[in-house]
Amino acid sequence: MTATTTTTGPEPSASPGLPEPVGDPPLLEVRNLTVTYGGTVPAVRGVDLRVEAGQKLGIAGESGCGKSTLALALLRLLPATAKLTGEILLDGEDVLTMKWGRLRAVRWAGASIVFQGAMHSLNAVHRVGDQIAEPILLHSTKTTPAAARKRAGELLEQVGLPAARAQAYPHELSGGQRQRVMIAMALACDPRLIIADEPTTALDVMIQAQILRLIEQLVADQDVGLIMISHDLAVLADTCDRLSVMYAGRVVEEGPARQVYAEARHPYGRALSAAFPRIGDPASRRAPRGLPGDPPDPAALPGGCTFHPRCPVALDSCATEDQELREAGGERRAACVLVNAPAADDSRSTS
Repeated sequence: MTATTTTTGPEPSASPGLPEPVGDPPLLEVRNLTVTYGGTVPAVRGVDLRVEAGQKLGIAGESGCGKSTLALALLRLLPATAKLTGEILLDGEDVLTMKWGRLRAVRWAGASIVFQGAMHSLNAVHRVGDQIAEPILLHSTKTTPAAARKRAGELLEQVGLPAARAQAYPHELSGGQRQRVMIAMALACDPRLIIADEPTTALDVMIQAQILRLIEQLVADQDVGLIMISHDLAVLADTCDRLSVMYAGRVVEEGPARQVYAEARHPYGRALSAAFPRIGDPASRRAPRGLPGDPPDPAALPGGCTFHPRCPVALDSCATEDQELREAGGERRAACVLVNAPAADDSRSTS
């Protein structure tokens, strides 16, 4: 992984949005993270996250909501035009203050990422086995090239591919096979955290199911933390323990994944859930419903609650008053003034 990021700004205080930790510190804790491009365009705005070892956190939202920027920010893989402030505590150590040598040591070994679009992430002129072996050699000076190649074959078998496929070039593999190679590469240095950015993009539903089950099994077997990013709320609800919904660079709802999917407290979360058919549930047979409009341009965010121009239940005050995450019952929080009000009729979201 190679990229540079400018990190400036005063050290932030602990965010009031996260509850006080109990017991051992989490594997990953993100506090009040902001990412600004060009000094004026906020792509991520005050995000708080927490991931425990063995926990699967899903991050959902439409394209343009800041999900991939957030994923890349966690390992400082953004371009130099991006300014980051806040804290990204990986095993208690702030990624944003790491020196370059320490950051290189953390990438792949402490945390790794499965990038969106395997064909564009793999090098077309190198065999996949050599690409898997590369981070092993970089992070272990005592490992020989022969041992690294052997380990690459073992990793391919771990993700359901024959070790002999290490000799293949990316174009010789199917989409699902390339995605498995990316997962094998992410596991190469035994990281404690895996970030999967749209790991099933462009795959058919059967291959999607295989990749998702593979990821779940690997997380369970190796007790690693997982952050899975997707626009597909149904996939995240089926795969993850907890779910954070992002809109316009901020988390607008979070809680247990199945609860957020089944009964979202924020109007945007309800709209995302309504966009997917409920198969096999006679009580909820209905056509999927769309949400008119698009996420706002980060360079021209609306005043007040950024979702209010598209919100079917917006109040007059929503155009001027921003909403922070607030308790929504149990382990759930939502950034909506109506979060504790009776369920509102949001039928206007039907397209």
